[in-house]
Amino acid sequence: MDLSTASAIHRLRLVSAPEAVSFLLLLVCSVLKRTTDFNAVPVMGAIHGVLFVVFVVLWADAWRRAKWALTTAAWYFVLSVLPFGGFALERRLKRDADDAVVASRARKQDVVGA
Repeated sequence: MDLSTASAIHRLRLVSAPEAVSFLLLLVCSVLKRTTDFNAVPVMGAIHGVLFVVFVVLWADAWRRAKWALTTAAWYFVLSVLPFGGFALERRLKRDADDAVVASRARKQDVVGA
């Protein structure tokens, strides 16, 4: 992986945690709407919707750049729609981005050393 791939993964990682938090908050707001007079679902729904659309766009970009297998890309997408999956996805993406940076630096050292 090169640095542009690492950047794409990093951008996806940056939005995956807030998207996961907004999903959990939306679930809480849905429960509160049905059990109390508090109704923040329209606001939280809009926030989560925007974050999810941004996530999907960045997920597609990272999939294209990283050349993930279909099963990997599908698994990453499924994690985004599970209540706590976004946090697991963020940790996995951090590992992928770190591996990409290390590989890029190793290739640069091989080129300079050759």
